[in-house]
Amino acid sequence: MSHVKAGGTSKNNRDSAGKRLGVKLYGGQKTHTGQVIVRQVGQTKRAGKGTKLSRNFTIHANTEGTVTYTTRRVRLFTGKSVKRVEVTVEK
Repeated sequence: MSHVKAGGTSKNNRDSAGKRLGVKLYGGQKTHTGQVIVRQVGQTKRAGKGTKLSRNFTIHANTEGTVTYTTRRVRLFTGKSVKRVEVTVEK
């Protein structure tokens, strides 16, 4: 017969690795074609001129140049107008 009480099972012992999301190039930095500018889940930042949006919402540079971030108003599907950050690459 055991002299120690049974230790229960732990439920919160799972953890996942970080997804390495976020801004990779900041405003004023130089970029090359195809370089990742922003990694994001969902479209929190919009792709502007000189950039392209991939299937997983990553914003890539379409041309070489300088990265700029601007805020502009975007109309949602419901008709509501909200501010969003737009990423552009200018020569």
